[in-house]
Amino acid sequence: MSSITVKRSIGIQVIVTEKFKEELQQELQDAADETQRRVDRMEFQSRRFLADLQSADLTQAMNARRQIEAEKRRHEALKQDILRQLAEADKLDLGSEYPRGTMEGFVEVAEGDDLLKKLTESQIVIKDGVVQEIRES
Repeated sequence: MSSITVKRSIGIQVIVTEKFKEELQQELQDAADETQRRVDRMEFQSRRFLADLQSADLTQAMNARRQIEAEKRRHEALKQDILRQLAEADKLDLGSEYPRGTMEGFVEVAEGDDLLKKLTESQIVIKDGVVQEIRES
């Protein structure tokens, strides 16, 4: 019987503990703070840049202002999304599972296997960094 090894995604699930909630909240707060620092830095740098550009070419300055404002709105939306995630993290129930991302791994596929099951139904469940369970197809 022939078989082949293929790459697949493996879901990472975390069992929610107080420690995990604190780490997740800190990570999200740090991301929100960094996003705000980027917005502040962008505003500071753009003021001088736009002032210099306006004196040289008003049309180009208006186009640059629109681009800067669009980028600022994108960062503000990102910050709001992070703050929404932070609020949701606070509501996580202890003992529940939280999807934490994916990693890649390999699986052997043989003739007669259900390919979709082999490729999609694999998870690693961790609690405070320790593997608790491996769920295979």
